[in-house]
Amino acid sequence: MQAQTLSGGFADTATASAVAFRQVMEAMARPGTIHMVTGAAPPAPLSPATGVVLLTLCDPDTPVHLSGALDCDAVRTWIAFHTGAPVVGPSHCVFAVGGWDDLTPLSAYQIGTPQYPDRSATLIVQVDQLEPNGAILSGPGIKDTHSLSLPETRAFQLNAGHFPFGLDFIFTCGDRVAALPRTTVVMHKGAV
Repeated sequence: MQAQTLSGGFADTATASAVAFRQVMEAMARPGTIHMVTGAAPPAPLSPATGVVLLTLCDPDTPVHLSGALDCDAVRTWIAFHTGAPVVGPSHCVFAVGGWDDLTPLSAYQIGTPQYPDRSATLIVQVDQLEPNGAILSGPGIKDTHSLSLPETRAFQLNAGHFPFGLDFIFTCGDRVAALPRTTVVMHKGAV
């Protein structure tokens, strides 16, 4: 087994995963806020923040879909060793990981059912930029508005229109993470 596969996980799993879980949940509860997460050193092309999110949220019962450049042997082996999460196709995943263009079309992922609207996918999107500017966000967890650099706005507007169904999004860049739950209203900058 390669050394890269064995390394890169949390040094102190219990403490690091608890801290990271709190940061990720804070990001989900407060859409558009950016949080720093640390503790993982996954193989390229996974970012450290994506590695932290995977280590925190994935286990053998959470199937993962890998897209684009992230669907490679090094990433598959690292995820299998550190989380035990099976790698599956987009229609069967709980988490999908990749760049924005690699994860589209969004219609490939589960958005829940009338009986179980929570049985939908969460997309972990690696982006080149994660800044508190761009699209205007409002809704639950946002006092007035927040701004977040999103890869586009229309897809998120359509997604929110499916509520209570829909996808949830976690954006990662370097060691930072932000989230966009399906309940968030997204407007173009200047539309307020």
